[in-house]
Amino acid sequence: MDKRIAFITGATSGIGEATVQLLAKNNFKLILCGRRKDRLKSLLKSLSTITEVTTLSFDVRNNKEVINCINSLPQEWKKIDVLINNAGNAHGLSAIQDGVVNDWDAMMDINVKGLLYVSKEIMPGMIERKHGHIVNIGSIAGKEVYPNGNVYCASKFAVDAITQGMRLDLNPHGIKVTGIHPGMVETEFALVRFKGDEERAKNVYKGLQPLKPEDIADIILFTLTRPDHVVLADMIVFPKAQGSATVVRREA
Repeated sequence: MDKRIAFITGATSGIGEATVQLLAKNNFKLILCGRRKDRLKSLLKSLSTITEVTTLSFDVRNNKEVINCINSLPQEWKKIDVLINNAGNAHGLSAIQDGVVNDWDAMMDINVKGLLYVSKEIMPGMIERKHGHIVNIGSIAGKEVYPNGNVYCASKFAVDAITQGMRLDLNPHGIKVTGIHPGMVETEFALVRFKGDEERAKNVYKGLQPLKPEDIADIILFTLTRPDHVVLADMIVFPKAQGSATVVRREA
């Protein structure tokens, strides 16, 4: 069987990196996307011993960069079977009245507009071939609003709405659309949200065992390997210690 081509944004860390490591071992060719060229280079070197890999370095917030980079792909890489919209971020944890406009812009630009820009370039090929699978990585923050989450939650609610809209609009073309909404996953997420404050980031997971990026990667692989007639449309994934966006059991 021919290897499917998977295009993954945010491939250089966290869920994205865990996913590319797993897909490389499971009969996928990979297009790795991210801003950190050194990490892309390292992944290219290590994964090329397992499968065929190429990389694209661009900022999902910049539509021109997105268009130019995706259009630069060699012909043999343009028949993309799987799009994993994984790139995302959280900046700050403030009450709405104390929010920083630059933080708001970063979250809306990456989480919402970036997902749209990338999808816009890849969907036409899937539609033409009447084949494809789009996986959007959302968050429990896109299902439940929590105190001080305001704009981040809004961005992830938008991801959920876009995912549902994609599923309807792409249904006539035979394209699968999946939304995966993790709860607490230990990645660089908290460190970015708290602007490099390691102590504050560490406290987010104190007293509990959070999900690992590999847990979500396993679910992504499972989703992508179901029979053609099966779509896992919408999934919320928690660690055992988490009951909702705000209910978490911590050990002393």
